[in-house]
Amino acid sequence: MLDIRVHKRQVPLPWWGTCLVLSSAVLVSLIVSAGLLALQGKPALGGILLFLESGFGTSWAIQDCLAKAVPIFLCSLGVAITFRLQIWNIGAEGQYALGSVGATWAALTFPGLPWYLLLPLMLACATLLGGLWGLIPALLKIKLRVNEIIVTLMLNYIGILVLEYLVYGPWKDPASFGMPMTPTFSPGAIVGFIGETNVSWGIVLCMVIGMLMTVFLKYTRYGFALKACGENARAAKYAGLPYNGLIVMVMVFSGALAGWAGFLEASSSLNRLEPTIMAGYGYTAIVVAWLARLNPLSIGVASFLLAGLRVGVEGIQLDLQVPAAFGSVMEGLILLTILASSFFQHYTISGRKKSSGK
Repeated sequence: MLDIRVHKRQVPLPWWGTCLVLSSAVLVSLIVSAGLLALQGKPALGGILLFLESGFGTSWAIQDCLAKAVPIFLCSLGVAITFRLQIWNIGAEGQYALGSVGATWAALTFPGLPWYLLLPLMLACATLLGGLWGLIPALLKIKLRVNEIIVTLMLNYIGILVLEYLVYGPWKDPASFGMPMTPTFSPGAIVGFIGETNVSWGIVLCMVIGMLMTVFLKYTRYGFALKACGENARAAKYAGLPYNGLIVMVMVFSGALAGWAGFLEASSSLNRLEPTIMAGYGYTAIVVAWLARLNPLSIGVASFLLAGLRVGVEGIQLDLQVPAAFGSVMEGLILLTILASSFFQHYTISGRKKSSGK
């Protein structure tokens, strides 16, 4: 018999080894996806090449990747800071929904305001509602010891239902021919694009926030407190660190960042609020945060790559006329293999044949 053992790596995998593991994971997922395409009678190799070209092969694709990376990055950054404290915020999706609702309320209530007043007001409302949606699970955890995973997950559904109630009901545009959507925002409520591209100025906000977050985590007292409390909460409490206060801070901050993502998506991409705004960015953010090991700069790279994955999958759906569910299957397959590959970054497997006498 073969004796198989798993060992934890004593020395971290070098950067080229990590790249090799991740590349192998993506290759495996693409091979399986090609097989699934062939089963549907579609060109397997052509479909994979189309996926790569649609995701990263043209300037338009790169712009679309950057546009989609904005909400993923903001949600991921918020999720990552809670994970550093070992607080599991699964609620970025609901916080994103409430942020878009807050921004839309400001846009529909004060359409006549100039952009330099209306956009900050929309941002403030998105921050308020997104942060409030993050505050609820924080208070329940501190006061009643309620599991934050369950609460944030349930709040996702409530947030999405609130959004749908508004766009199907009070905020529905009478001129939308029955479609669930609000009226188009006034020009002052729209975040413009950079030059002739379809990338909004929101990407500048992402760059600023990413740099500030890096400085905060590395060089500030609270950044150190987050790391200390995340590694050993009990010891941090004995040391006098404000553990409960940090829970409130990271959850509110995480909700506010997700709210900003909802504001930018409603303002720059859709120019209105409609159910299609819920594209699963909040759930993708969890994967991105783990892949990037909670590092803000790595989160930027991972957000771009995951956005490219989404753009590539959309290209296959449009050009090969595959079912929409296939795109979800392919996206999930790639994410699953990438996450599974992280096992080989931390562990090794050895095997030897057992002697027959034992």
